[in-house]
Formats: sequence, structure tokens, C-alpha cells
Amino acid sequence: MLNKIIHGNPTERLPLLIAHGLYGSARNWGVVAKRLSTDRQVVAVDMRNHGENPWEATHSYYDMAADLAEVIEDIGSPVDLLGHSMGGKASMVLAAKQPELIRRLVIADIAPVTYGHSQIRYVTAMQATDLAGVTRRSDADIRLAETVDDPALRSFFLQSLDLKSDPPKWRLNLEVLGQSMAEIMGFPEVDGTFDSPTLMLSGADSDYVSSDHRPRIKTLFPNAKFAKIPGAGHWLHAEKPREFVAAIAAFLDG
Repeated sequence: MLNKIIHGNPTERLPLLIAHGLYGSARNWGVVAKRLSTDRQVVAVDMRNHGENPWEATHSYYDMAADLAEVIEDIGSPVDLLGHSMGGKASMVLAAKQPELIRRLVIADIAPVTYGHSQIRYVTAMQATDLAGVTRRSDADIRLAETVDDPALRSFFLQSLDLKSDPPKWRLNLEVLGQSMAEIMGFPEVDGTFDSPTLMLSGADSDYVSSDHRPRIKTLFPNAKFAKIPGAGHWLHAEKPREFVAAIAAFLDG
């Protein structure tokens, strides 16, 4: 069972399950989850090979969809489901395979397609960072800066650094994530469709979801609607949390 963080108490509204993206964790979604939990219970999970979960030998979208299905069966189905990036792809696979588990689906800044870029350089960067003697995140940041220029990305990665371990270690199964990068960037063949309401919510400044992707999205999600958050990129929930929460709440209440 995936590690989960629960926000709020059960209400008459269906619970909302949140699936994070690559290199993320349930804790990254604390602000959004707390704001959305005022009238429903919100459950954020650590995806496999991330966070507090035991490490697994595989990292396919079929695996991740099965993990999410297990959580839903534990908390009670159906649920509303929100997935970002990698978590969004896993959510789409689950929705197509087991639509009865989900009432409404929100996919944040990702499409059911194979992307041409890779995130393998960040796996390599984290693996190459010498963590011996590190006691503060600021110390690790200095060392990670040798291979990762973007301070915002470093800050995001360092949220997955376990400083209580001696020496510190990543709460990421970097070896398996690296081996599975082609699968993570891809999207598997899936049978079935999800005919219930779906919101494809993207950042207006992001290029992850384009008009070229819409025919493929509509094939799998015939009732998909599209919306963009102005001034937001791929990390739309962190860059524009108020606008992101407002869009999610309006859709779920619709």
C-alpha cells in the first residue's frame, strides 16, 4: 500500500486522491491539499519509488495505476482523482482501465503521449552528489548546484532528501527511476475510455499539453474539457496555488 497523507475528515462529498509527479512526494502537495480539504477529505500519496514507500523493482504506468486502485479500494470508491505529470499519466491509465473507481478526473499539465525529452540528467545529478558530511539542506544545495543550475529545481529535489539518515539519502529509488525513464516519458497502450467528466488543466506558459494532443485526449476522454492557468508553467500547482485550487474546486463542484 502506498504511503499516504490525509487532510481533513470524511464528509458527504467524495474524497479527493492526489497523485504527484516525478521526483515529487505527497508532502509537496500539502498547501493545495489543505485548501481543498475544507469540505472533503483529501488523500495525497507517495507514488511508488518515491517518498516513504518501500522501493520496488519496476516503475511502469500499469504498476502505478494498480497502486492507485489499491488505495482507492482502501478508502472507498468512487473518488475524485487529481494527477500531475507522471501522476497524471498513471491516473489516466487507471481511469481508462477501471473507470468505475473514479467520479471526476483532473489531469494537471500532461497528455497521454510519449515525450521526446528525458529527465535522466537529474537522476545522474542526484546520484553524483556527494552527501557525506551533509547536515543541512543548504549544504546539499551547494553540492547539487555543481550539476543543476536552476535553484527552484534544486529546492524541489532537496525536499526528497532524508537528512536524518547517516549519511543523508534520497527518498527516491534513483536506480529504478533511471532504468525506467523511457517508460516514464512514454505512455502505454490502454484499452477503454473514461466517459465521465475530465478536466485537462495546464499552465499557459507550459508546452506539455498542446492542441496537437487534443485528438488523442478526446479518444480516451470524450468528455474532457481544457483550461489553462495564466502565468503558470508545468509546476502550476506550486506557481499559482490559489488559481489552481479555485479551478479544481469549481470543477469538482460542477
